[in-house]
Order: sequence, then C-alpha cells, then structure tokens
Amino acid sequence: MTRPAAPARLAAEKRGRQGERIAGWWLRLKGWSILGRRVKTPVGEIDLIARRGAMVAFIEVKARKSGVALNEAIDERRLGRVAAAAEAVAAMYLKPGDDMRIDVMLLAPGRPPRHLENVWHGG
Repeated sequence: MTRPAAPARLAAEKRGRQGERIAGWWLRLKGWSILGRRVKTPVGEIDLIARRGAMVAFIEVKARKSGVALNEAIDERRLGRVAAAAEAVAAMYLKPGDDMRIDVMLLAPGRPPRHLENVWHGG
C-alpha cells in the first residue's frame, strides 16, 4: 500500500504543473511551438520541448513560491540530467539542419517568466 503524499509535496507538484502550463503559454506567445510536455526518458524527464524555426529547445521549468527561491532552483546536476534526457530523445524531435539547446524557465508569483537560453555547455 502506498502512503499518501505529504501536503508540501502535493503543493510543489501542483505549482510545478501550473508553472509548466504558464511556461508553455509564454513560449507560444514568443513564437515557439510546443512539441512535448513531461517527456520521460530512461535518464530523466524533460518538462517542455519546443521549436522555433530550426531551433529545438529542451526546457527545464522551475516554479517557486518566491523570486528569492528561484536563485537556488537550478544547478549543474539538474542541468546535466536534462541534457542527458535531451540526448536520449533528440533524434525524435530534430530534423536535418536543426540546432538544439537546453533552456530554463523560472517562474514565481508576481513576476514575469524568466527564459534563460542555452544554459548547458557540457559541464
């Protein structure tokens, strides 16, 4: 039998899903097409996969209760997991001549989304 999730965990999950919806909306307003949401791979999950022209972005979305908490929302380890997951599925999303990158979307109440582009450089 599975224990019910703790209320804090449920709130974080709800915030994360809402953040992904907002990030997808924001990206579409900026001319991106959403190709995938919560794409699971053997090495990790990609929150959003989006295309604009010949660029495909594999996007980690972080939603926090405050802007201050966003400063610690992403680190090299997390970015490395997203990069590994992107490599695992890139062939399914890339067309010949496409470029790819890892992006991060940071969201907190009362602030516009922050879109950090091309944040992974193979560290």
